[in-house]
Amino acid sequence: MLQFILILVALGGLLEVMRREAGAVPAIGVLVITGLVGVLFGTPILGALLLIAGTLLAIPGVPALRRRLLSPRIFALFDKAAPKVSDTERSALEAGTVSWDGELFSGKPTWQRLLDYRDDGLTEEERTFIDHQCSVAAGMCNGWEIARERADLPEALWDYLKKEGFFGMIIPKQYGGLGFSAKAQSAVLQKLAVNETLMVSVGVPNSLGPGELLLKYGTQAQKDHYLPRLADGREIPCFGLTGPRAGSDATSLPDTGIVCRGMHNGEEVLGLRLNFEKRWITLAPIATVVGLAFRMFDPEHLLGEDTDLGITCALIPRDTEGMEIGRRHHPVGSPFMNGPIVGKDVIIPLDYIIGGPSMAGQGWRMLVECLSVGRCITLPSGASGVGRYAIGWTGGYSRIRRQFNMPVADMEGVQEPLARLTAHAYIAQAAVMQTANLIDHGEKPAVPSAILKSQLTEFQRNILADAMDIHGGRAVTLGPRNYLGLGWSAVPVSITVEGANIMTRNLMIFGQGAIRCHPFVLKELAAKEAQDLRAFDKAFFGHIGLIFGNAARAWLQGLGIGRPSVPFDEVATPYARDVSRLSAAFGLCADAAMISVGSGLKKREMLSARLGDVLSNLYLTSMVLKQWQAGDNVEHEAALLHYSCRTLLFRAEQALVELLDNLPNRALAKSLKFIVMPLGRRWEKPQDSLTRDIAKAVSMDTPLRRKLISDTWDQQGPGQQDNPLARYNALLAEYERAEPIYRAISKAYAKGELPAEALHPEQRLEAALDAGLVSEDDARFMRHYEREVLDMLTVDDFAFDAFATHKDKVVWHDAA
Repeated sequence: MLQFILILVALGGLLEVMRREAGAVPAIGVLVITGLVGVLFGTPILGALLLIAGTLLAIPGVPALRRRLLSPRIFALFDKAAPKVSDTERSALEAGTVSWDGELFSGKPTWQRLLDYRDDGLTEEERTFIDHQCSVAAGMCNGWEIARERADLPEALWDYLKKEGFFGMIIPKQYGGLGFSAKAQSAVLQKLAVNETLMVSVGVPNSLGPGELLLKYGTQAQKDHYLPRLADGREIPCFGLTGPRAGSDATSLPDTGIVCRGMHNGEEVLGLRLNFEKRWITLAPIATVVGLAFRMFDPEHLLGEDTDLGITCALIPRDTEGMEIGRRHHPVGSPFMNGPIVGKDVIIPLDYIIGGPSMAGQGWRMLVECLSVGRCITLPSGASGVGRYAIGWTGGYSRIRRQFNMPVADMEGVQEPLARLTAHAYIAQAAVMQTANLIDHGEKPAVPSAILKSQLTEFQRNILADAMDIHGGRAVTLGPRNYLGLGWSAVPVSITVEGANIMTRNLMIFGQGAIRCHPFVLKELAAKEAQDLRAFDKAFFGHIGLIFGNAARAWLQGLGIGRPSVPFDEVATPYARDVSRLSAAFGLCADAAMISVGSGLKKREMLSARLGDVLSNLYLTSMVLKQWQAGDNVEHEAALLHYSCRTLLFRAEQALVELLDNLPNRALAKSLKFIVMPLGRRWEKPQDSLTRDIAKAVSMDTPLRRKLISDTWDQQGPGQQDNPLARYNALLAEYERAEPIYRAISKAYAKGELPAEALHPEQRLEAALDAGLVSEDDARFMRHYEREVLDMLTVDDFAFDAFATHKDKVVWHDAA
């Protein structure tokens, strides 16, 4: 009996030491004390074994001993096995900052750190801009006209965007810009997402254009010249990075800039001879200044001893001799300005390099540091904005569309996709706004930018797919009345640009995060590069402690023991605790995969992608919980929180299961599964009751619907284009009066109290009025209501030859 008790005490003590990552000395103490008790009180063999274990643990546990006996050997093995980090990889790894993503990698996230990033909302100036200027701009958009008749925004809209400073949101006021916060930029783009072309045209200059590069790296002369002109729209920028042979692998771009002496504007200058071919460059057809990335070489050593100076960025005016610009690509579903740029023997002075000649070769660092922040804003904000509008349009449509004498919103087959798209939109809103809040607090979230870009644009695809399914024929018939079809057809653009989602998911999220966000890996690599044994010893054995700590935390919390204290209310607490549990499981499995697969993990992209999926879903859940804790929650929002968190945690567990099912070392995989899921999976998909609750709330005029579609263009102003969202909102506001009348008339028709030939709603209404079943006031109300409903259900039709761009090729079929 004493032996059993001693074993339990020893194991319990060791697990507690591991869980707390208290270090080797307390663990040695547990083994020595239990060993002495065994020796003194009748279990000498067990006691001796525990004492021996404590003595052996002292070798790696006591720094002085291990640095003499262990660390040099381990360091030598690590030095041979660890991959060399190239300068390009180092730039990417050192870019940005680590905040909440690092906490999730630690396996023991400190939730208060996330909550300490207070969200103070928008300034009065930002709020006014979103309410007024954004509404005016959105109201000038006719999607069909832009996509099919103009293939461009109206000239009046371009002028308005320039006049009101839309292109200068990130530029400080001292240079004539708006100086908006990241949250305000995101809110602007979410509102403008009513039209894809409008959102992209405003978003790109504020994220992927040269503005941010100039702000951080430009010379004072470059800032003074360009920033005021970018802010007021005199200059329209584009940035040329991608080309025919350099897409996702942007570091391999073949475009060159050779240091030389040449003629520029009639003068001989020491400059660069550029040869380049760029494609898919947004705003290129109308850009007045081109930001260009190229590989810089100095074969004649006019600047120094180095021949290959590396990737460099420069600003080139549109009218520079030798540059061909102005032709267009045709992006699928959306005619935003996008086109090629070609340059042959283009001579520019060295002063055109962003930051001047001293920044030659620093282009890749500049890009990964600045443009990754933009990836947190533009496309994720567009996805979130699309989600807001999709809720508004689809919830409204599903309520007014009646089949089988009932709104389709009350049919469970419709409720399922309606609730799903609502949850995706809710998650996207939280992720975008709370990550923007991190940026406003000074963070530069490199890994979260990859998470948001890939995950939220996939959400956008799913949101619009569900919206299209619910709308049915209303959405698949294109024309001026169709507010969904063009956006749906443009979805692949968001999926593909700014780093294709396949690459981002498979390579970037975990590939960058495993080194950048891990508490010890970057330190170990730095110690290797510096050949610093003491620093390596500290990092390596700290890493070992983390592995044991995550194993203990994952197993104990998987059994429901040692749940962490979290600063959330009773609704959110279970989800925060399970994020912590899965964070420990993720940290353990990540280390196991890196150790067992080694450098080959780079090529095992499916394994890397699943690890990235775990991290992504934990990050998104955290953002939802942060938004919940900081927000003014409304009726029915708890159901949406439950649905969203359960969906995300289910996905995180699924990714873990798939990882362990495919880990090459099967014994290790089975051991990990026992540790991280000792009682099996915990999360299932959301219950049907949540689905029904959410679908009803967003298809009625409720506080939840109003909150979810806030900061959209939802008002019909004088002189503005038709606004379907405003019309749906008006119909839902009157629905409570209309529904009892619908029911009364349907019941009377079913009983035979109305003529059998009264098949149209309008006929039944007049028959019910004649029969005295409805009042004249109700009949007057329903005539107007039904006219508006029918107009919102109507689709467009066209002349027979309307779709032919070459009328002479039309086949006029002989029709009687």
